[in-house]
Amino acid sequence: MFFTGYFTLFFSIFETMIKARNIHKSYGDLEVLKGVDLHIEEGEVISIVGESGAGKSTLLQILGTLDKPTTPKKFDTQIDLAGQSFINMSDRQLSSFRNQNIGFVFQFHQLLPEFTALENVLLPTRIAGKNEKESLEKAYSLFEDLNIAHRIHHKPNEMSGGEAQRTAVARALINSPKIIFADEPTGNLDSKNADDLHQLFFDLRDKYHQTFVIVTHNTHLADTTDRKLVMKDGMIIQGL
Repeated sequence: MFFTGYFTLFFSIFETMIKARNIHKSYGDLEVLKGVDLHIEEGEVISIVGESGAGKSTLLQILGTLDKPTTPKKFDTQIDLAGQSFINMSDRQLSSFRNQNIGFVFQFHQLLPEFTALENVLLPTRIAGKNEKESLEKAYSLFEDLNIAHRIHHKPNEMSGGEAQRTAVARALINSPKIIFADEPTGNLDSKNADDLHQLFFDLRDKYHQTFVIVTHNTHLADTTDRKLVMKDGMIIQGL
């Protein structure tokens, strides 16, 4: 009885954060994704690798709700994030779901140039209508965690590439999302800043318990993740 209860408790702590079945995506006659299946557990740091054109970024955009699969009813497509299916959500529902559950980090930081680092990071909280005082406290905490507290009132053109990318990471984390999607997050950084950002993802996972899904060509980063999914010709061929 003790061991049965122990293992039930142990496995109930973790949940499948992303579950997808039969994802297809075509642009005209070009079939980019050809029935992708995958599952990712809560707290995993997963990399997706493959040659250019394999469908990595397309898959990430669909999982991140930024794009939609082709004819999901025809292919009986299923995509669940944090236990919720978003395929049939309206655009308004999808926007709210994305704001509450998902953070994004891109190759180029995508910070608004006219805003300070703090103002950029607070944008998602204001869209969500969160308490300003609590949001400020969370932002200050993130800037400390990311070692960029000295840049909090600087604009993007006053920061280094590494500092700007860390600010983008803070923006992705500010609403405490369950999943962080990163598309070539170190592709625009030098090797030192890239290595620092690699370690940062693991440190953040350990502290905030988020799930990270990272598309990358960086073999060192890919080899250090919990699992490496290899894509080829629109399919995952290794790592499931």
